[in-house]
Amino acid sequence: MNDDVRRRPNTHSAARDQAEGNTQHAKGRIKEGWGALTGDERLQAEGQRDQVAGVTRVKKGRFKDRVKAWIDRI
Repeated sequence: MNDDVRRRPNTHSAARDQAEGNTQHAKGRIKEGWGALTGDERLQAEGQRDQVAGVTRVKKGRFKDRVKAWIDRI
């Protein structure tokens, strides 16, 4: 293997999906709270969408972990 070749980090890892999902969920909670505080319904809705997207991404990461564990058992 050539030392000059740099390995790219695995951008499709389960841990990364879970971490980014948690971050997105937290951002959504902040947006929703700020929207509620300022009376901005659009920002509240955007925050709710971000929360759902974050939870979905966390679940995707957990699913990847389960599939990998299943494959490793085979």
